[in-house]
Amino acid sequence: MDTGEEQSLFDAPPMGEQERMVEAILFATAEPVTVAELQARMPHGCDPAEALVRLRKRYQGRGVNLVRVGDAWAMRTAPDLGFLMRRETVETRKLSRAAIETLAIIAYHQPVTRAEIEEIRGVAVSRGTIDQLMELEWIRLGRRRMTPGRPVTFVVTERFLDHFGLESARDLPGLKELRAAGLLDSRPLPGQAATSEDDDAMTGQSELFED
Repeated sequence: MDTGEEQSLFDAPPMGEQERMVEAILFATAEPVTVAELQARMPHGCDPAEALVRLRKRYQGRGVNLVRVGDAWAMRTAPDLGFLMRRETVETRKLSRAAIETLAIIAYHQPVTRAEIEEIRGVAVSRGTIDQLMELEWIRLGRRRMTPGRPVTFVVTERFLDHFGLESARDLPGLKELRAAGLLDSRPLPGQAATSEDDDAMTGQSELFED
């Protein structure tokens, strides 16, 4: 066998073919997929990161977009067409006010301990509230604090980001919007001054916790 022909057997497929591979994997997978997971599935020498960049550009302006969810990627309906899927995506299990407030505090203050959540809310956090959010896989345990007792912390998950169409927690709506919706009271949160600057620090979907 010719040396050049033998070498070609180990060459990565053309980038166009790599894009098709990434596209197929993302369409067939319900959960967001990381670059490392794509790399493991694709032939030797492929560059899924570059394929994702090209694929994302190709889907801009279409009914389905390639979006980043934390450290992973997924195909999702374009935000402006979400109303067409409303019947299929109605959340039948409503969160209690305590769960909504707890979720909001974790999202904005992560990593945060149970004691810190209780300090912000001004009331004790029931185990049922935490359990409900963990069952939904919207929060998970974070690192333990290097303080007496080494309490566990809570952080939001990629499933939470994916459910609300967020790339990262930085895309959360402003605290002012949450307070206006009655989801948080008007007291300054620990470590925050009561200024509009803090409220406007994050922008995004104002309907985040109304789903």
